[in-house]
Amino acid sequence: MYRDAQGKVTYTNVAAAAPKGAKKIRCFQAASPPPVSSVAPQRSEPAERNFPSVDRNTQRERDAERRRILERELAAERGRLARARQELEEQESVRTGNERNYQRFLDRVQPYREAVETHERNVQALQREINNLR
Repeated sequence: MYRDAQGKVTYTNVAAAAPKGAKKIRCFQAASPPPVSSVAPQRSEPAERNFPSVDRNTQRERDAERRRILERELAAERGRLARARQELEEQESVRTGNERNYQRFLDRVQPYREAVETHERNVQALQREINNLR
């Protein structure tokens, strides 16, 4: 950061690009990495003792609730996918008079195709998430 006699501030990482007569106000230098110690840090307690835990029944209830939530979301997303596919079919079956150019038809239908693709990806992601549960 350089400031000239008129007070104009210039930022540059090349000293030659600084305005003539400007004074260096601030210079950012790369921070040096911390020194590497040859001695490995010692742990006073095993990691399991420091990690908060819950009993098995509580965890099972949480997992079951998560599965129920994901299954509800999956059912809702499948319904949205069905509606999006139906809207796409309706739009593809209609050709308006100003769509003599096929590209206009494609431009009009594209948002419906993107909606179907988005809902398909959401269904796949939810299904993967359910499959990854214990």
